Amino acid sequence: MAKSSSLCYHISQHRFSTSFGGSFFFLPLSLAISTFLVIFLYIWCTNSNLFTDPQNNHYQESSPKSSLLQQMIPFSLEKAAEDMFYSSRSAPLSKGNQWSMANPFGLYGNYVNNTELYHDEDFFLQDYKEMNRSLKVFVYPHSRDDPFASVLLPVDYDPKGHYASELYFKKVLSKSHFITKNPSEADLFFLPFSIVEMRHDPRIGPEGMQDFIKDYIFNISHKYPYWNRTDGADHFYVACHSIGRFAMDKVFSAKFNVIQVVCSSSYFVAGYIPHKDASMPQIWPRQRDPPNSASSKRKQLAFFAGTINSPARLALIQAWGNDTDIFAHFERLRTPDADQLLGSKFCLHVKGFEVNTARVADAIYYGCVPVILANHYDLPFGDIINWKSFSVVVHYMDIPVLKNILQRISLEEYSLLQSNTLKVRKHFQWNDPPTDYDAFYTTMYELWLRRSSVRVRLSASMEFM
Repeated sequence: MAKSSSLCYHISQHRFSTSFGGSFFFLPLSLAISTFLVIFLYIWCTNSNLFTDPQNNHYQESSPKSSLLQQMIPFSLEKAAEDMFYSSRSAPLSKGNQWSMANPFGLYGNYVNNTELYHDEDFFLQDYKEMNRSLKVFVYPHSRDDPFASVLLPVDYDPKGHYASELYFKKVLSKSHFITKNPSEADLFFLPFSIVEMRHDPRIGPEGMQDFIKDYIFNISHKYPYWNRTDGADHFYVACHSIGRFAMDKVFSAKFNVIQVVCSSSYFVAGYIPHKDASMPQIWPRQRDPPNSASSKRKQLAFFAGTINSPARLALIQAWGNDTDIFAHFERLRTPDADQLLGSKFCLHVKGFEVNTARVADAIYYGCVPVILANHYDLPFGDIINWKSFSVVVHYMDIPVLKNILQRISLEEYSLLQSNTLKVRKHFQWNDPPTDYDAFYTTMYELWLRRSSVRVRLSASMEFM
């Protein structure tokens, strides 16, 4: 742009008078400003009714729950809304106009625009078979006499709870055909420490985790040659608690080289790199078969229940806490969540402290179409499955028009979304032993995609140092 402006100015000096040349120089700038003003006025005129009509302005209308919320939450709803929807970088625009400009993100967006469950199903199925046949992983060995055996060895029970995915993966991997005892065959090297177990070990705890990992990497890099040949780039670890993202902070090279397989996969947070790292779903394990999930019995439009620990959740409750179609409840329900999950068409996953919760997998398990309200969430298995085919991804700015977005999805479009939700369910279940395409195998495929295409060989003398 600078070059073209300079050229116009140069030409004007040779062909036109001085006064005309100055006017010609400012002509492109004047046209740009005029165009912006016309577009801005058009958007404001066509959308202002939605946010000025008291019947439609759900976010700004008063709610009986507001006073109760303000007593329970240590920060104000107005401040939360301002943080969510108003950007200081757009200071020349009023807040009212910014709200109006949020409208095209959702109300006129096409949320059901892709029907294929996989980005490339034929390629995935063929490559999956090759992964199953040839992928090899070396796990650094530790004995049961090791003082930190509980941190380094797989558990001997069925994991439960919010962070079970991490423990399930290590347990199932240790018994799988992917394991090799010969490091020279390995495509990847697994660092077997457990973030969950370290948090609860009084000798380590959250405060000592980074030092433990620093010492662990120092030891394996001096005992074995495999870390040093790639500076850890063909190594990986698994963590489902958000604290795992910071586990490598005292080992600078590891932080940017090691493959992180994590549940709290936000690409807005420093340290998580989507093309290098992988997102794993947070799943509450269930032993029984999924329930009957007929869409005809779903009378509620949408459902959410949970603690109010983020601006996004505050905005949701403020906007829809009294609505009859969207059941948005702060705190946990006194009745089982399953009743609402089975009775709702859409189930809302709203960012809390972190972008991830088990609500996504819960929704899929019960056949409820997930609605993702978690900006910057690198969705699990996003390299493989097409989230647009079975979920609705909504920006924070669209919370005021969330009901409009969901109601504009036709019955035919919803039937397709729900059908694909049931099809994708197999990828969001843990099994021991694992079954094809379940959470374990799909996570292994994510690792397969991130393996190095060139395996670094060591000399025979170095292989057995």
